[in-house]
Amino acid sequence: MLSFLSRRLFVAFCVCVTVSALSFALMFLSGDPAIAIAGAGGRAEDAEAIRIAYGFDRPLIVQYLDWIGSAVTGDLGQSIYFNLPVTEIIGNRVGVTLTLGFISFLVALAVAVPLGIAAALRPNGWIDRIALIIAVSGQAIPSFWLGLMAIVVFGVWYGMVPISGAESWQGFILPVIVLSYYAVPELMRITRSGMIDVLATDYVRAARAKGLPMHLVISRHALRNAVLPLVSLAAVQLGQLLSGSIVIESVFALNGLGRLAWESLLRSDLPVVQAIILVLSLLYVLLTTCADILNAVLDPRLRGAT
Repeated sequence: MLSFLSRRLFVAFCVCVTVSALSFALMFLSGDPAIAIAGAGGRAEDAEAIRIAYGFDRPLIVQYLDWIGSAVTGDLGQSIYFNLPVTEIIGNRVGVTLTLGFISFLVALAVAVPLGIAAALRPNGWIDRIALIIAVSGQAIPSFWLGLMAIVVFGVWYGMVPISGAESWQGFILPVIVLSYYAVPELMRITRSGMIDVLATDYVRAARAKGLPMHLVISRHALRNAVLPLVSLAAVQLGQLLSGSIVIESVFALNGLGRLAWESLLRSDLPVVQAIILVLSLLYVLLTTCADILNAVLDPRLRGAT
């Protein structure tokens, strides 16, 4: 197990270094950041002054090492638009994104796993057909359209819940429903396919032949093995919910990291955009690494895998 942990942590470290380099490079992919900061009406001498003030005139490797060294200590730079530390700005917004992402993830799991198990127990039955409809519609309907329809129906027509803001927990109801709806299809499909494969194995047949109740067959024998691919996918889905909520946060006027990233792009506030990409990417790497470790705990055979 120690060897497995060492390999996974080394891979995670290499990915983190790569992610940090890509996050830093994003500032320069669209051109000279000094010109972007100066704006369309900026003069050449203004851009040159900004280039010197922010150190853009130094070699890229020097800039990267300074930036990553500061980031390790928690200093992600200074916002150009707000003139505040980027860490402070992100700290004020990250709570909304984490709350929205984690609650949406738990709701998606609570719907997808039981529905996937029920569909696997009766393939081509009516529950399986309902699951298919949910899966297809979840991938076909644009998230912004579903969010707007939810606002119109439940917020405007019936006035059941707030349509924007996060001043109270009710403000998260519609965003959570809409965001979790797009995580359900993948989680449900992987649960269904995993359960179908496991239920066809000899040890499950033997357990059922002994007269063991079906709920015990599922909980004690089938689900433990069927859940392995689900754990990996769940980590990916959670990362996508946290990093891909920009549309939902914009539709429901939630002041999270997704909306902050969009606003910072419009303002050419490059240090904020750079920091958000880095934070969300590192969180994604952390989630997938934890999923690999959890899978190794559940299935000892994976500990010897390279």
